[in-house]
Amino acid sequence: MSDVFHRAIEIFRLDLMLQLGLATLLGGAIGLERELGGKPAGLRTNILICVGSVLYTHLSIAMLRGPGGSIPAGTDTTRVAAQIVTGVGFIGAGTILHARGAVVGLTSAATIWVVAAIGIALGSGYYLEGVGTTLAVIIVLAGLGRVEKIVQGHSMRSTITVHARSGPTVVEDLETLVRRTGLDLLTVSNRQENVDLVIEFELRGSKRLYDQAVVTLLHHDHVRTVSTGE
Repeated sequence: MSDVFHRAIEIFRLDLMLQLGLATLLGGAIGLERELGGKPAGLRTNILICVGSVLYTHLSIAMLRGPGGSIPAGTDTTRVAAQIVTGVGFIGAGTILHARGAVVGLTSAATIWVVAAIGIALGSGYYLEGVGTTLAVIIVLAGLGRVEKIVQGHSMRSTITVHARSGPTVVEDLETLVRRTGLDLLTVSNRQENVDLVIEFELRGSKRLYDQAVVTLLHHDHVRTVSTGE
């Protein structure tokens, strides 16, 4: 009976199907949290990374075993995992935005890196470790977000000064962008200096949100420069 069961696993690739199914569930759980938070790497991205990592790992181990079913002595089984980490690094780099010293997207990049590790664990047969890591990641992303909000209650207060080209709705547009970052907008003032419209936002919030606001403002078509009161 045991031989029949093992034979069925080999024929239908049940172990691979289990790993791919778990990768879809675990990667999807992390991706859903990212998706609900409006982050760059969401549901589909995390599922695909986890599934891809499983498949690469499983097939690499299967090819190393060969017809005999055992891995030859002295074979380095970590090479594929190392290549997966390198490849995922390029994807993670795509989620990071950098402009004039402000960096955002590091958490999304780190999440992608961990999701790939979960896929490698599943593809290697470490199911409990993969599930446990997924739970830990969700706790860190969702649970510690509340802690960050508490910390933000004791956050800094500063001013962002924007030099922009004049336009009929420039002030309103930039004010909307600042509010979307989650910073508390205390006051807004603007004045004309030569050809530039100078807008000053007095804000309260965390350093991370300030950096995010700077990057967001710099991507507006009318903005020339952005400076902070730090």
